[in-house]
Amino acid sequence: SPEKAGASPPIRALPRSAVRLVDTTMLYAPRSGGVRRYLNSKRSWLRSNRPEVQHTLVVPGARDAYDGEGKVSIYAAPLPFGDGYRWPVVKQAWMERLVRQRPDIIEAGDPYTPGLAALRAGDALGIPVVGFCHTDLGALAALHIGEWAEKPVQKRWAAIYGQFDQAVAPSQFIAQRLMEAGVPKAIGLPLGVDIAMFHPGRGDPAGLRARLGLSTRHRILVFAGRPAREKRLDVLVEAVERLGDPYILLLVGAGAAAPASDRVVCLDYIRDPVSLGAMLASCDAFVHANDSEPFGLVVLEAMACGLPVIGVASGGVAESVDDTVGQLAQRSEPALFAEAIDSVFARGADVLGRAARQRAVSRHGWDTVFSRLCDIYGKLTGHGAFSDPNPRAVPH
Repeated sequence: SPEKAGASPPIRALPRSAVRLVDTTMLYAPRSGGVRRYLNSKRSWLRSNRPEVQHTLVVPGARDAYDGEGKVSIYAAPLPFGDGYRWPVVKQAWMERLVRQRPDIIEAGDPYTPGLAALRAGDALGIPVVGFCHTDLGALAALHIGEWAEKPVQKRWAAIYGQFDQAVAPSQFIAQRLMEAGVPKAIGLPLGVDIAMFHPGRGDPAGLRARLGLSTRHRILVFAGRPAREKRLDVLVEAVERLGDPYILLLVGAGAAAPASDRVVCLDYIRDPVSLGAMLASCDAFVHANDSEPFGLVVLEAMACGLPVIGVASGGVAESVDDTVGQLAQRSEPALFAEAIDSVFARGADVLGRAARQRAVSRHGWDTVFSRLCDIYGKLTGHGAFSDPNPRAVPH
């Protein structure tokens, strides 16, 4: 039932050894991508693998509410042109709501109001707070405001993450950026992917082509994500224009920010991850032109679907992709990107796609990611509930 304004959500009876973990962030919206899927995957994994951990998610919403399943929404006004995101303003009120959850540890997924409130709540309760850095604020400031803004924003970014008991990043690239900015001991923890949900077998290439009015000779390049400037959709569009027939660029959810082109097909945002996986698996290759991507969870999802990936040789994507599973352009420029796309198909997109699937399976299962994250939680809290209740024997 909905949470009454100012009231704490009901907390289920837990074993004496149980521990309460609270995640909070403003980067959780109906149309958000990687952060939302990371948090939802974590909740599901904890339920199955760490039964003594109660997980609560505290995020902005259209009203104060509790969904009965561990998600607390706090009213926040929507951001103008913010694609469903909401901006919490009052740190004190957010902090008080976090304190009411009676957490043993908090993970903050942003350096904004929820993250600052998490630091206050941690001080008030005497508990550790982890800061998970999903966004490179300095790089975003340089892109959206100007290069002059990068240094002061980066300084503020580092000052906030330096206050957390542990800073964690979704790639070594972002962890290094944090350390260079003055955050010691930042940990790079690459994210994972649900390899059953994102699977080549879910694809229907013939059905997608029929839906789009395309034939088997067309090569469908796909990108799925928000219509944000940093996604560099202009580079993708110009690259496919350079390549010409038989290439088609399919933009899922991001078409509003793309230049118009006869070679581009735009589809609405796909909220359901199963449907997204089926869409990705029906295409021929995944393209991603952002040269400062913190990690790019959708890249792993595409690889798990058996797609080769064409990206840029910088940022977090370069940690997942090389010439055995796709191709990296040296810079995010249309001509170089077109060459990288052509290289993938010249070498065999099917072969590279199978290698991409194998890499996603062997390196990026959620088990590995969340086990490592629980190790971090366990060290900070000293709580045994984060340990594996059914440890597997390790062969010599």
